[in-house]
Amino acid sequence: MKNAETGRRARLLASTVAALLLGVASAPGAYAVPAPQDCPAAEVFATDNTAIITDPDDPRLDTRLTRFGHEVRRIIRAHGARPGASELLDGVFWSEELKQATYERSREFDVERVGRDGLRHIAGVIAKQYRQEAVLTFRCLPRTSPETDAVEIEVPGVRVSGLREALVADPEARDKLGGGSVTLDGRLVLVAPVGDLPLARRFTTALGADWDRAQVRYGDREFVTGEE
Repeated sequence: MKNAETGRRARLLASTVAALLLGVASAPGAYAVPAPQDCPAAEVFATDNTAIITDPDDPRLDTRLTRFGHEVRRIIRAHGARPGASELLDGVFWSEELKQATYERSREFDVERVGRDGLRHIAGVIAKQYRQEAVLTFRCLPRTSPETDAVEIEVPGVRVSGLREALVADPEARDKLGGGSVTLDGRLVLVAPVGDLPLARRFTTALGADWDRAQVRYGDREFVTGEE
């Protein structure tokens, strides 16, 4: 997450990501069945990219971030947590300044044996070391936790090109969601405030994905700067 895009992505990733609403009894039809809370203790969404990329065919988007992945795992271990699996993400974000979509290759890292403060510290180290204005974190929590303020949504059956087209065509999604990410096997990933789940459902449906297959995990998200 970098430069002029950070504010927009701070509503995401998700945005890399793209991640939507704590259930409200007055509108039960808006919500997918929550996924079992089998997610890791926490997740970090990060990249070493510092450029704003507007060309979807830019060769920098083909990187697998292999070295970066090894380095981040070392950072996680060095600060007392345990690194888990990591996954490549293709992010699409809307730049209000440029009035067009921007792209970013990033990685999601599972982090175990970590609490809120430890996770924040790890993300701050990553942000500072790789000159990122902010690094997104997500802690998996019970839906009823007083700390729960966000959801992470995963929905299969999405292409990066489709995500871009849908984002360009939907001003509300551009403004509130900012963008999202797609895994290499075609799963949309959105991490967003709990208040945006109805919008996420509408946006996901517009992408042609099956909302009934969506997995929703509840938790706490934070954008951590290198000054944390």
